[in-house]
Amino acid sequence: MSFGFSPNVELTFKIIYGLLIGFTLLFFLWKKIHPQSFQQELLDRTKSWWVIISLVFVALGFGKSSTIWMFAFLSFIALRELLSNVPLTISDRKAVFWCYLGIPLQFYAISIGYYHFFIIFVPVILFIILAMRRIAIDETENFTHSLGTLMFSNLLIVYSLGHMAYLMVLDIPYNENVSNDGLLLYLLFLTQFNDVLQFIWGKLLGKRKIIPKVSPNKTWEGFLGGLVCTTILGYVFKFLTPLSTVQSLIAGFMIAFMGFFGDLNMSTIKRDIGVKDMSDLIPGHGGIMDRIDSLSFSSMAFFHIVHMWTRNM
Repeated sequence: MSFGFSPNVELTFKIIYGLLIGFTLLFFLWKKIHPQSFQQELLDRTKSWWVIISLVFVALGFGKSSTIWMFAFLSFIALRELLSNVPLTISDRKAVFWCYLGIPLQFYAISIGYYHFFIIFVPVILFIILAMRRIAIDETENFTHSLGTLMFSNLLIVYSLGHMAYLMVLDIPYNENVSNDGLLLYLLFLTQFNDVLQFIWGKLLGKRKIIPKVSPNKTWEGFLGGLVCTTILGYVFKFLTPLSTVQSLIAGFMIAFMGFFGDLNMSTIKRDIGVKDMSDLIPGHGGIMDRIDSLSFSSMAFFHIVHMWTRNM
């Protein structure tokens, strides 16, 4: 059943599910044969992949609108996770309502392709609204800290997920194979697979740590191994996009590079507020925030380079 997918998107889903089945069987056998050397995190990552890919498959299968509002729902959950963990005062929480109210406004603008509203709503309009609401409370204590926390949270979650949703309505050159859902799948697949590749290369060859205080398991070998492989994958899967060979290599590189720092950014936040996972929504692998950490940076970088390139095609 194709669910109306383009041939290339359907093929990519078959490849992804084939990889998931293969990895699941491999890790099952590994755990049975060599339980003492088995890395449980590999199995946890694979389980979370099953959930994420299946969710995306169903949303894309139902069409553009369902995918956009899926991201709106994920934005709500992720924002709630983060704001439940960061220290906020009672005065701060009076302004939180406007953060949640901004989600349907942002994603409605995306659903109708209103680019100019989408691109300025969070960094300009919501910023002014939150500042005005915080001023109206008539308390000066922690003003800068609370406004910075609320704005950073919205940029990190609502704005970044909005960029993924807008890929579904972005004006791109079409043919019988290239489609908006292909762009989204390209971003998701490369970002998530980059995480796996960095983890594998780090376990195989990792010796020199990059930023041990932020993420002690991140190594130069893992980072560079993932960067090179994901750049190559960017070219291999360019059939999902209208990008040229050079553009696809640059896109793969940027997704890997920005995804790495998105992951580190989330690690820094969690260490700062003293939590291991933002929630336990996904058993064994935290919450939505823990799964979109890399995407929070890679989505914005990918969207804007595609938007820039496709406008000139």
